[in-house]
Amino acid sequence: MDKMRRHRVFLLCTVGLCVISFLHYYKALHYVSLLRELSAPYPIKSFIMSTGFFWRERGLAATPLSPERQEADPLRAARPELPVAPRLNRLFPPGSLSLSLESMGDLHTRSHQLQDDPTPYFARTKAGALCFRRGTEVATPKEPPGKTAGGAVAHAACVCRPGWHGPYCGVPTMFDLLHARFHELSQAVDLFIVCESNFTAYGEQRPLGFLQRLLNGTYDYVRHKLLYVFLDHFPEGGRQDGWIADDYLRTFLTRNGMSRVLGVRPDDVFVINDADEIPAHEALLFLKLFDGWTEPFALHMRKSLYGFFWKQFGSLEVISGCTVGMLRDVYDSDGIKLRRREYYTMPGFRKYENQTGHILVQWSVGSPFHFAGWHCSWCFTPEGIHFKLISAQNGDFPRWGDYEDKLDLNYIRQLIRTGGWFDGSFQEYPPADPKEHMYAPKYMLDHYDKYRYLLANPYSQGSQSGGG
Repeated sequence: MDKMRRHRVFLLCTVGLCVISFLHYYKALHYVSLLRELSAPYPIKSFIMSTGFFWRERGLAATPLSPERQEADPLRAARPELPVAPRLNRLFPPGSLSLSLESMGDLHTRSHQLQDDPTPYFARTKAGALCFRRGTEVATPKEPPGKTAGGAVAHAACVCRPGWHGPYCGVPTMFDLLHARFHELSQAVDLFIVCESNFTAYGEQRPLGFLQRLLNGTYDYVRHKLLYVFLDHFPEGGRQDGWIADDYLRTFLTRNGMSRVLGVRPDDVFVINDADEIPAHEALLFLKLFDGWTEPFALHMRKSLYGFFWKQFGSLEVISGCTVGMLRDVYDSDGIKLRRREYYTMPGFRKYENQTGHILVQWSVGSPFHFAGWHCSWCFTPEGIHFKLISAQNGDFPRWGDYEDKLDLNYIRQLIRTGGWFDGSFQEYPPADPKEHMYAPKYMLDHYDKYRYLLANPYSQGSQSGGG
C-alpha cells in the first residue's frame, strides 16, 4: 500500500446475472480489510475537475429524483460491434484511386490567396465599449461610436448576454467547465484524451468549437498534455437508436486515443468520465501514487442539478476506471464495456486474474457521505440547456427537445430558479451551503465571478450575495 510509484493517469474527457464461483468469492474476502481502508474517508484539501468533451452529454430521460438512471447504463440487447476506424470504403470506393497522375493537372500545386474576413464581429456601444456582437446584450448603435460627446474615449464595460462572459462578451460559457477541469487536474493527470465530433448525439452537423480554440492557442497552458481525437462520422443506426451513438463514442474515443499513446505501461491508470462528472484531484492522486487497490474502481460523487446550489440527496457511484492492463486484456480496449460493470462476464477476466495474481473486486473511492468528485447534471446557462435539448441522442425518452415549450428560455430559467424538472415535478433538496466541504471544485470557488451562474442560483432573490 505504501509503495510510492508514480503511475501515469490517462483521463478521457465533454460514457445481469453474475455467476461467481465460491472459490473466487472466498478469495475475494481477503480483500475486505483492504477495501475498507481504501474506501475510508481521507482528507481532501483541494478539488479538481476532469472529464472529456464529447459530442453531447447523455441523460435526457431521467428525472431529477433518480438521475442515477442516466449513468447506470443498464444492459441492453446485444448489438453488432461497430467499426472504430474511419470508413475508408466510403471515402475511397473501389477504383476511385486509379486516376492517372496526369489528370490532376496543377490541382496539387495551386496556391491560394487569403482574403481578409469583412464580417463585423465587433461593434462599439453608445458608451464606447468595444464588444463582441453575438455575446453583447445591448443593441449596436448606428452612429460611428468610439468617443463621448466631449471627444474622450469611453471606458465602459460590455453588457454580456446570458451564456457569454469576458471583457468583450466573447467567451461562451459552454467551455467554462472544460477550462476548470484542465486547470484543476493538470498536476494529477499525465494525458487528457479529448474526443470531439462534428455531429451532435442526434446525428446533426455541429461546429468543432474545441478544435478552433485548440488551434488559436486557448489551451496552450495544457497543450502538452492534450491528445485530440476527431470522430468524423456518425454510427449507422445511431439516429434510430440513440444508445448506439452513445456507446460508439466511448468505443471510438478509447480505441483511437489509446492506440496513439506511446510508452504506456500495464499499471498506468485509465479514467473515463462524462462531461458532467468531475473527479476530485486527490482521488486521482491516490490512484496514481499508491499500489494495492483492486479494480475496477468507482467514484462516489456529489449530485447536483442545474448548478451546485441544487444539491441532491446521497451520492452517485460511477464506475470510472481501471489499469491500462485490465482495459486491454479484460475490456478489449473498449471504454463502454468498463462503464457497463460487466468485468465478470468478459471472457478474459479469469485469464487476467491468473496472469497478474490480482483478484478483480470492484471498489469505490469515497462514500455516500464523503464525496470523491461531483456530478452536476444540466449545469449550463439557459442557452446551454437549450442546445443540449436539441442535440440529445434519440434513445433516452422522453426526448424533451422534441417539445417546443420545453425549449423556451424563460421556461428553462424557471426550472433553474425552482429546481423543477421538465415533466412538471419537483423534489426536496437538502440545504447546500457554499462554505460546506465539497460544495464545488476549488478552482471554481477561487474564480467565483466567472462561475457564479453555477455556484449561486442566478434567478433567486439574493443570488448576487456571497462569493469566493
